[in-house]
Amino acid sequence: MVNKVILVGNLGRDPEVRTTPSGQPVATFSVATNRRWKDRDGNRQEQTEWHNIVCWGRQAEIAGQYLTKGKQIFVEGRLQTRSWDDRETGEKKYKTEIVCDNFQMLGQRGDSGPVGESYSRPAAAPPSQVAEAGPEDDDIPF
Repeated sequence: MVNKVILVGNLGRDPEVRTTPSGQPVATFSVATNRRWKDRDGNRQEQTEWHNIVCWGRQAEIAGQYLTKGKQIFVEGRLQTRSWDDRETGEKKYKTEIVCDNFQMLGQRGDSGPVGESYSRPAAAPPSQVAEAGPEDDDIPF
């Protein structure tokens, strides 16, 4: 079985870096990818898809330090869907994210930050980190 995601897109917002109760840094941000095609009538069409990205540990710190809205990025990771119960309605909520294994900043050398450097996280986050990634006091995780 394979669960692998590869994206090249632009950051939709600056990363939000938080710390879990155990002290583990976690960064969340969104990446937009575009798909362009011509329809049956020859008209150009475009669709933007938004992806929620989660980075852990040192990689999260680097994301918070160097990544900014609009910057082009390459992301490798895996899909993960979390669920929780809405505190007000009791309704089951779901969020699908890409847990980042590796990212690389793309773009021009004149951009701030080390362009073209790759940042990988350790092989696997311990299960305790994944459990701590649940919703905070508000019902919308991260």
